[in-house]
Amino acid sequence: MTTSNNKDPQPIPKSILPPGDFAIWIIIYVELVTFAGLFIGYAFARRGDVELFNQSQLMLDQRSGFINTLILITSSYFLVKAIHIIKTSDNEKTSIMASRWILAAMVLGSSFIVFKTIEFSDKFEQGITLSTNTFFMFYIILTVFHFMHVLLGLIILYNVYKKTKIGGYSTKDHSGMETGASYWHLVDLLWIVLFPLIYIMR
Repeated sequence: MTTSNNKDPQPIPKSILPPGDFAIWIIIYVELVTFAGLFIGYAFARRGDVELFNQSQLMLDQRSGFINTLILITSSYFLVKAIHIIKTSDNEKTSIMASRWILAAMVLGSSFIVFKTIEFSDKFEQGITLSTNTFFMFYIILTVFHFMHVLLGLIILYNVYKKTKIGGYSTKDHSGMETGASYWHLVDLLWIVLFPLIYIMR
């Protein structure tokens, strides 16, 4: 009689898995690689004509960019607060409190959209386009691409907000909330890199 030494594979502990659905992390990885390629392209282009990039950069509003950085960082913090509330207790009041934090994050995200829309309008009124020069080509591509990610992130957060408000998440089931928050944190991280690269670094 032979005894099999094979054991059933043990599930991976949730504590070492990234938060949210695994699929969102594939998307995040692809997005990070895409933006990394654009950032590297910008760096090489800037190296080829530093003076042009520095002069063009002076036309950007660093204060607005800094405010937008604070907006996104704060909105991410609000989402962390919402998830913490859901993870710690299960009741109707908890869901309402968490939904309010998510709503606050969405308000900040919408403020980012407003500030960027004003900035884009100002630049287009000045006649700046993709063909103006290499700096503004990268500026428009990177910031508009990121702008679209913020819009998508707001749509995701809105759906998370609706489900949270009706008690759709609990201490045992909050993966959907973590998935939405993970995408929003990606949006935040990309801007944290984009802002100093485009607006400040000389």
